Amino acid sequence: MVPNGPLTDDGLVQLLTPAGRRTAHPDYDPRVAHLDADALRALYRDMVLVRRFDSEATSLQRQGELALYAQCLGQEAAQIGSGRALAPQDQVFPSYREHGVAYTRGVDMADVLRLFRGIDHGGWDPTAFGFHLYTLVIGSHTLHATGYAMGVQRDGAVGTGDPARDAAVVTYFGDGSTSQGDVNEALVFAAVNNAPVVFFCQNNQWAISEPTSRQSRVPLADRGPGFGVPSVRVDGNDVLATYAVTAEALERARSGGGPTFIEAFTYRMGAHTTSDDPSRYRSAAEEEYWRQRDPIDRLRLHLEDSGELSPEFLDALAADGEALGERIRTAVRAMGRPSAASMFEHVYATPNSVVESERTWFEAYEASFLDAGQHSEGTHR
Repeated sequence: MVPNGPLTDDGLVQLLTPAGRRTAHPDYDPRVAHLDADALRALYRDMVLVRRFDSEATSLQRQGELALYAQCLGQEAAQIGSGRALAPQDQVFPSYREHGVAYTRGVDMADVLRLFRGIDHGGWDPTAFGFHLYTLVIGSHTLHATGYAMGVQRDGAVGTGDPARDAAVVTYFGDGSTSQGDVNEALVFAAVNNAPVVFFCQNNQWAISEPTSRQSRVPLADRGPGFGVPSVRVDGNDVLATYAVTAEALERARSGGGPTFIEAFTYRMGAHTTSDDPSRYRSAAEEEYWRQRDPIDRLRLHLEDSGELSPEFLDALAADGEALGERIRTAVRAMGRPSAASMFEHVYATPNSVVESERTWFEAYEASFLDAGQHSEGTHR
């Protein structure tokens, strides 16, 4: 690691070492003091099941059941820790790799794969889960999140002191997105409007094949203060630290304190997508270095050392993983092809006369081929 460079681990908030040892941090210990053994096991279970989903989805793509898939392998702690810090009324604007956050929001994981199977632009109702649709245009959703947060602010749902009402918005993006103009514009709007939004950057160190060191000379979190946005760097493979810093940032947003930039320093252990071959641009030694810092192993070691990970719990979790895998395989293979006319659905939030007229024309156009075929068949007879 280069001191003060974009990949330095200096200054990272960490509550669990890679060996699973609990470390003290006066600023963030209170944020996790309520997490007892049951809560820690629940976090461990979340990460294990999300990884099982990730593995199943990757296999389904290799079998031709999905057109493409973007893994979250290695980033489970960053996603589960931050996702579990959210309140029900909070809103999430993800990119396309936040499967762990989707899990924490209650989205059916089979529905996440509708996009990757190519049969839906989304797959779930954002209003029902407070989790908006995946965005493939890099960084564009940070503007959507900021605008939504400004709306929450104007609706008076910030700083009331009512924990059931005050809301925050969080947007997830990768290190590569920080080079996009949209992200920088979102930071400007968030800062000057004191919007209740958390910018959660998962720095997995690779923007496809472009390393973070080719995008910045300093840690990515250092960009926040330039916009007037408080920033923090956290060990993104530490689920407790990620939970703690996200809880603090969300509390600041809900209370009217404005935006926060979180850089979760983690590692993309898999490929960028299933169309990528990371062996062409990074070494096996680098991958092994980060494999030794696996986020799931870290919490497992902590629970084992504490005597809080029983064989019965692990057996039940393994069975749950098998059941999840089977359900995902069955659900994906049962997904039918949507009608072509379904592309006109959900274009706008309310009925639109132009869209409806285009739907009517398209349905008549499709029917004309059917009519012509039937007429031809009748003539042939």
